Amino acid sequence: MFQGSIPALVTPFKDGKVDWSALEALIEWHIAEGSTGIVPVGTTGETPTLSHKEHEDVVARAVQIAAKRVPVIAGAGSNSTHEAKRLVRHAQDVGADAALVVTPYYNKPTQAGMIAHFTELHESSDLPIIIYNIPGRSVVDMTPESMGRLAELPRIVGVKDATGDVARVSRQRQTCGSDFCQLSGEDASALGFNAHGGQGCISVTANVAPKLCAEFQAATLAGDYAKALDYQDKLMPLHRAVFLEPGVAGAKYGLSLLGRCRDEVRLPLTPLSETVRLAMKDAMEHAGLIG
Repeated sequence: MFQGSIPALVTPFKDGKVDWSALEALIEWHIAEGSTGIVPVGTTGETPTLSHKEHEDVVARAVQIAAKRVPVIAGAGSNSTHEAKRLVRHAQDVGADAALVVTPYYNKPTQAGMIAHFTELHESSDLPIIIYNIPGRSVVDMTPESMGRLAELPRIVGVKDATGDVARVSRQRQTCGSDFCQLSGEDASALGFNAHGGQGCISVTANVAPKLCAEFQAATLAGDYAKALDYQDKLMPLHRAVFLEPGVAGAKYGLSLLGRCRDEVRLPLTPLSETVRLAMKDAMEHAGLIG
């Protein structure tokens, strides 16, 4: 259902407000460069600091711009089940193709609590749901066994796995089945992830290097891992540099070097330090993105 290189889209800002013209240009660019989907208002889209109205408006605008040329997987997560249900329903109402829902963060539910949370979301709409498992941010880790129980529900269709553990893919194939869509949420290990049976990556690096990431993913999905390794060598410094400080700040700085949007982020995030700016420039030069 979903595969390839799917950028976790930044939300561009201009003087504190969403830059709608830059957002439209970014989505058009990603489609032209070969991205196979987009994810608006995930963490990289700065959803923690968007207002509810901004969140909903960005999803609706992304759906309108994409116009079914690529799938739109709308960020719709919350640590409140009630709030997450509202976001999933909104995503369905405006025509998104799926919802990306993070495991509830901060309040630390049990495995039973996470299963109940996602079951309620499943029953609240007709939209396919992709579980976002990122223990480093949410402080809870959905086990392959719990995910297998949720995979029995017809609209729980996949996972964005940001554990960085490529063996999880094989374990989740055992509990969820081979048809369960497994997407990496960790750029540096996406090569091994796909070798274990993954189908793609919801990527931060693809904000800056959409064509290279799309070609890398296409090589892995074609089984050409020698070609994919060449791309990995080209992209690895960028995978590292973009996360030396919060990934959205790295992605926006890279995009600013390409003239695609400002490097403006919202507090408590701040623009990159000078050391990391230099690392980003070096990595982008290594990848052939800038001269």
